[in-house]
Amino acid sequence: MARAIWSGAISFGLVNVPVKLYSATSPKSVRFNQLSSKTGARIRQKRVDPTTDEEVPYEDIVKGYEITPDRYVVITDEELDGLDAKATRTIDIEEFVDQAEIDPIYYDHNYYLAPTAGGAKAYRLLLDAMREAGKVGIGRVVLRSKQQLAALRPTGDALALTTMLWGDEVLSPDRLDELEAVEDAPASDRELKMAEQLIDSLSAEFDPSKFHDEYRERVLDLIERKAAGEEITVQPETEEPAAAPDLMAALEASLAAVRSGDEDAPKARKRSSAKSSDGDGSKSRSKAKAKT
Repeated sequence: MARAIWSGAISFGLVNVPVKLYSATSPKSVRFNQLSSKTGARIRQKRVDPTTDEEVPYEDIVKGYEITPDRYVVITDEELDGLDAKATRTIDIEEFVDQAEIDPIYYDHNYYLAPTAGGAKAYRLLLDAMREAGKVGIGRVVLRSKQQLAALRPTGDALALTTMLWGDEVLSPDRLDELEAVEDAPASDRELKMAEQLIDSLSAEFDPSKFHDEYRERVLDLIERKAAGEEITVQPETEEPAAAPDLMAALEASLAAVRSGDEDAPKARKRSSAKSSDGDGSKSRSKAKAKT
């Protein structure tokens, strides 16, 4: 059963919708432990006071903000919560916007919201109204003692909350000097038409089940093989791909390959064929997990 990580209410206007917050994602990255190369023993990390060389218990650790070198202001959790007691338990929706207006670069972490006891009707009302209007709610919420900008949106039969970066946390592409060369490299009408045809040929409805982490599967396969005693030969690093010397020829070849169904076509169609081998990848993952 899923475990809520936060409970409070969605607040818009004078309406409150009591909700609980649940994680919406579960990253599957392979995690490694740090070991001693000499003994193979796992390394332990300790919190040590450098003035006494003694380990500090977790309950004795406080938050400190450095204002000058080695000079700190100590702040308690209670002091942070007291800055806005109301906001610590509410998702305050300030405005509703079209989702297309939000650049995905601002999105951070995703969560699901579920109604608490007695809040189902208000939850359903907000869900249906937002879906009908095609709007996303933008507001603020405090999670883990930190105020976050967040987007509230309907997804299927649930409301999702996505924390966002603040405006001053997203860097402008204007700082990239290399982009100046783009203005001086316009494409011809023929090249543009060919690129549009290639994009059209590769277009499809998004199906996340077609995509899987091939690198993670190779890592788990490597772990399984090494655990079985196989000697591994390290492959040489691949060279960084260079720009095509003849852009038009590359476009024509790519378009021809896609139309002929060539497996070497620069498309993730190979991912769909790899999908059929996902079962073998799953077996490798389960074997590797059983041995680690």
